[in-house]
Amino acid sequence: MALDINAIRNKLAKLQGKQTGTQYWRPTENQDTNIRMLSFKTDDGLPFKEFYFYYNIGKNRGILAPHQFGKPDPFQELINKLRNERTDENKDLLKKLYPKMRIYAPVVVRGEEEKGVQIWGFGKTVYSELYTLLADEDVGDFTDPYSGRDITVSSTKTPGRQWATTSVRPRMKTSQLSSNEEQMKTWIDSIPDPEALFQLQSYEELSKIINDWLNGEDSTSDGTEKSFGSNSTESKESESKAYSSLDDAFANLT
Repeated sequence: MALDINAIRNKLAKLQGKQTGTQYWRPTENQDTNIRMLSFKTDDGLPFKEFYFYYNIGKNRGILAPHQFGKPDPFQELINKLRNERTDENKDLLKKLYPKMRIYAPVVVRGEEEKGVQIWGFGKTVYSELYTLLADEDVGDFTDPYSGRDITVSSTKTPGRQWATTSVRPRMKTSQLSSNEEQMKTWIDSIPDPEALFQLQSYEELSKIINDWLNGEDSTSDGTEKSFGSNSTESKESESKAYSSLDDAFANLT
C-alpha cells in the first residue's frame, strides 16, 4: 500500500502540537452561497459523517459521545439508569442528556477556493434534503468531482426568529470540481479523515464532568472539535441566549 503523504504530514502536525489547517465553513445569513460538496473517504459508501454530542452540560459546549463507538460512556450509563427508574422527575433530565446528531461534509466554497477543502456541519433537516437529492435520478451524485454539480446554500434569518433557516438546492448544470486537474487532485487528497476531527475524552474525564454537573458544580470541557466549529440551521440544539445566532453557538464549540 502506498504511503499517504498528506496523512503523514497531518500526523506530524498533531505530534508537534500544531493545527492541521482544517477549516470550517458556515453559511452567511441572508445570502446564497454556491459550494461543491465532496465525499469523505470511508468504507460505508456514504459521503457524509454523523457524530453524536452531549450539549448544554454545565458550561460544556459539546462532548463527543463515546457510546457511538462502542466505548464505556458514563453519560449513557446515567441515561439508562434514569430510563429504568421511569419517574416523572427524570423526564426533563433525560431530555437534557440525550445526545444530538451533527453531520459533517467536506466542501469547496465557490469564491473561497484559496481556502481549500473546508468542513460544513449541519443538522437533520439539511441532511434529509441532501440525501433526497442524492436519491433523485435527475440529480444524481452531486459529490462526484467530475460529473457532479454545485449546491446553492441559502441561509435566511427572518425578523422575530431566533435562528436562521438553511435550505439547499442543486445547480442545473453538472461540472468538474475544477478545470485544473492538479488543483482538483490536491483538494481531493486533502479531504481529512473524519475520525481525526474530534477528541474523545476518557471515561474518567467524562465521569467528573457529569458528576460535577449533577452536583451543581462547573466542570468545563475543552470541547470536541479540534480545529473548526459547526453551524445549525433548523434545530435548537443549543439553548444559550449568549449568541446572536445558532450558527455562532455551534461555531464556538472549539
